[in-house]
Formats: sequence, structure tokens, C-alpha cells
Amino acid sequence: MYCYFDNSATTKCAPQVIDKMNDVMKEHYGNPSSLHNMGFDGEKMLSEARSIIAKALKANDKEIIFTSGGTESNNMALIGGAMANKRAGMHIITSSIEHASVNEPLKFLEEQGFEITHLPCDNNGVVSIAELEKQLRDDTIMVSIMHVNNEIGAVQPVEDIGRIIKKYNSKCLFHVDAIQSFGKYAINPKKLHIDLLSVSGHKIHGPKGSGFLYIKQGTKIRPIIYGGGQEMNLRSGTENVYSQSGLGTAVSLMVDNMSDNVDTLRALKKRLVERVSKMEFASINGKTGDDSAPNIVSVSVKDVRAEVVLHSLEEKEIYVSAGSACSSNKPALSRTLQSIGLPKELLDKTIRFSFSIYNTIEEVDYACDVLEEIVPVLGKYVRR
Repeated sequence: MYCYFDNSATTKCAPQVIDKMNDVMKEHYGNPSSLHNMGFDGEKMLSEARSIIAKALKANDKEIIFTSGGTESNNMALIGGAMANKRAGMHIITSSIEHASVNEPLKFLEEQGFEITHLPCDNNGVVSIAELEKQLRDDTIMVSIMHVNNEIGAVQPVEDIGRIIKKYNSKCLFHVDAIQSFGKYAINPKKLHIDLLSVSGHKIHGPKGSGFLYIKQGTKIRPIIYGGGQEMNLRSGTENVYSQSGLGTAVSLMVDNMSDNVDTLRALKKRLVERVSKMEFASINGKTGDDSAPNIVSVSVKDVRAEVVLHSLEEKEIYVSAGSACSSNKPALSRTLQSIGLPKELLDKTIRFSFSIYNTIEEVDYACDVLEEIVPVLGKYVRR
């Protein structure tokens, strides 16, 4: 049985998305900047996708800027936002469990003279609100907190965070990395006090190379890519019409069917948690109820390194992750797992299951059966 449980790394394109992209590539391939009918046709495709996304966020079409994906969206928000507002201050607050696409731009900004404060989290991966209130300063120009953690599925109280930030200083920007949450949670940036919101297409059954950044109207931000002035002068370069059209279709599918989709994901997660909780060699990290992401489960396996478990499962056509896919080829231990206080001996023995609406209960049971079969055997070969 083939079981793909690495959907937080990427998802397969929905059939409707593929159909849309094929249609655009075949029939609507004009450059949106061209001043002829084929160009107008390409611009129409972009406008349709932009409107779908804006509607999903209860936003204005002009507040949606297309990007190549989550990494670019995060870079644009952080670097563009910081550089545009540095006269007001040079202090930025983030959390200790952010994705590399947030951490690395912040390291760059630190090199440019910005001061970065990393908020701690509890053993479930939830950021300390009290510490946020303590760290806010008059020169704090931005706070960047992810909505859902990509490794353990921790959900941050973004509405509370946004309210605290704006109460302290209405001009302080609030950036949210919603790459793992969009399509699974109803997100209204204005209600949540969010100025900048990053989303990636390939996490929601859209194509790789697609994404967007929501920029609240009136937000000061500088472009980080210069050229022909596309995307309202904020993201130059010929637009990727077919990918962004596919993204629009993916957004429709996920948002219009969100309730049913989330019910499906939670049922899969509940079954996995029930099965894994009975395994003597395994433990689950973070929360597992409705106050956690519906599709992510972090499992530590006693005595067996994550890579060994991963490849042993792969031999049975079960695909999981040994951490964040964007950093999985690096030897560094997970910052998230360290931040939640996971024992050192488990840091390199943790795998992640992440589900999609295309997974089934039968697949979960099969994967658990295989785990129960292989881990005790693998454990016998561990050097003491």
C-alpha cells in the first residue's frame, strides 16, 4: 500500500488544479504586460486568481501580491517591511520555533544592524504572550510569528498576539507565516490585526512556484526584486500565470470545502494518535486535540534514529519526514524540538506524519502496523 504522509513538505496537485494549469498553458499564455488581446487574456487569468484569494481573506484584490512561494513571501515581508520602516526603529520580535525562511532573512537583517528578539515557547510549542508583552518596545517595528508550526503542529494565538501588538503600537507591523495553516483555518487578516500574511501554493494542492503575500492597504514595504514593476511595483518579473491560476483554483477547493476537509484530517490524526499512544517505543510531541493543527503529528521513536525509521518505512512505500523538508539535507538538529525541551536523546529520533485530504484511515492503520513490526527489530541493532 502506497502512503504519502509528508504533506507539510508538499502536496500533490489537485486534478482540478492540473486541468486549470493545462488550459492556461495551452490557451491563455500571453504575457500579462503585453498590450494586445493575448496579454489582456493573461492579465484576466491573474485577476481571477487574485480575486479568489482576496475573497478567501475578506481582503481587497490590491492587497494580494503574487510570489514564487512561501520563502519569497516571508523574505519580502521581513526584509521589505524592515527596510521601509527602519527610521521608526530597528527592533524585531519573532519566536524560537520559526521556519528557516523566517530565521534566515532575520539573520540577514541582524547583519544590517537590526536587533532580533526570539520569544520562548512552552513544551507544546506555544509562544509566551507574557514574554511578548515584556519585549515590546517603542523601537519595535515588526513582530513575526508563524500561525502553525510545521514540525509539531503547534497553533499560535495570533488574534491575541495581534491585539497586544496593536494596543502597544498601532504602527508596529504584524507578520504571520500562514504557510501551514491557510486552507485549514478561516483567516481574516483585518480581524486578526495582521499586516502581512505569507502563503505557499504547494502546501494546499496547488503547484510549486506559486504563492502570495497579503499586504494590508497602507502598509509601508519596499520591494526586494526590481525590474519592470509588475505586481503593483512590489514584485517585478513576468508573472507565472499558469501557476498562479492553479493557485487560485487550489484556494477555491480548500476554502470552499474547509469544514469537510478539516474533519477528514482530524479523523486521520486521531487514529494515528490512538495507535501510536499504545506503542511502548513511541511518544508524541505537542498537543494532539482540536487546539493543535489537524494534519500534523510529531512522533519520537526510542533508540532508533529518525533517518533509519524513515528509510525503513520507505521500503514499505510509506513516506514521512525527519523534520522540515526545507532543511532536511542539513545535519543541524531541529530548533523547534530543542525549544520545546525535547530530551537530547530524542532530538535525532523524531519523525513527522502530515496528512492531506487524499489520505485514508486504512493507510494510517497500515503505517502503524508497519511501525509496530519494524521498530522493535531496528532497536535490536542499536549500539549500546
